[in-house]
Amino acid sequence: MQELPLCHRVGHFLPYSMSDLNTTDFTNPSTFILLGIPGLEAAHVWISIPFCAMYTTAILGNFTILFIVKREPSLHGPMYYFLCMLAISDLVLSTSTLPKMLSIFWFNSREISFSACLTQMYFVHCFSGMESGILVAMALDRYVAICHPLRHSTILTNPIVAKIGLAVVLRGGILTLPYPFLARRWPYCRTNIIPHFFCGHIAVVKLACADISISSYYGLFDLFSEIGMDVFFIAVSYTQILRAIFRLPTKDARLKTFGTCISHLCAISALYIPNFFSSLLFRFGHNVPLYVHVLISSVYQLVPPMLHPIIYGVRTKEIWGRLLQLVTHKET
Repeated sequence: MQELPLCHRVGHFLPYSMSDLNTTDFTNPSTFILLGIPGLEAAHVWISIPFCAMYTTAILGNFTILFIVKREPSLHGPMYYFLCMLAISDLVLSTSTLPKMLSIFWFNSREISFSACLTQMYFVHCFSGMESGILVAMALDRYVAICHPLRHSTILTNPIVAKIGLAVVLRGGILTLPYPFLARRWPYCRTNIIPHFFCGHIAVVKLACADISISSYYGLFDLFSEIGMDVFFIAVSYTQILRAIFRLPTKDARLKTFGTCISHLCAISALYIPNFFSSLLFRFGHNVPLYVHVLISSVYQLVPPMLHPIIYGVRTKEIWGRLLQLVTHKET
């Protein structure tokens, strides 16, 4: 079967051949072996230091966002509700992969049970899709706030925000369900070695001794129905936002209004740019070492959860001000 170019969202379908790995003859495995970052095993301990620092930053930063929004009644609005959803998504997404990665690096704990592998697969792909959907919801909030400012509170009411959040969760959860079911139905008789630090969908089903066309095509469908549609709606929202900004009478008004979108644009860049480069590298980087592909995919797992709370903490004066109040109050 001809290999299909899939981006990270479809599971990091990496360009390796089974002849590059030690293969064994066996029936369906009860466990898989995660290699971590193939080719850089000797440097795993050193690589773990920045990864652990980024994970710690992501955990502390996102919990801080949740804590501040919960304690500050003035932040109980659509933008901050969506930000809390993004923080929860970041926490789950990073925690789905990073603890296992660090256990590989520190304790050489490479085994993962088949059920745990499928569970990890579901959570990684589900919450990746949810993050993208939340960014669409935040784009909608920016569109309403800038293009219809007088109706913002009547359009994005709490029940509407709750329905949008529920739709994002259901979409991510439902569209990801076929991944573990498809992976479970294939027979595995080649190898149980996964050249990665987590169980991506295509990385797992590529080990099957069967025609996995259904998995590959469904991955493409999921890619275009989630990421593709989300990018389209974000682009449409910002087209309308820019049109409204350029109609403002003064340069200062235009800059001030556009400044309210900077945090969201940075969050979009942090999520989509690593994914974009991962796709390009997969498509054109056939001679690139496998460890480079895995490192690029790790950026997608680590950087957005770390950067999102920093971006919104620094760029959003309400959150930054409340954080400074908490810090100075504890010091006194």
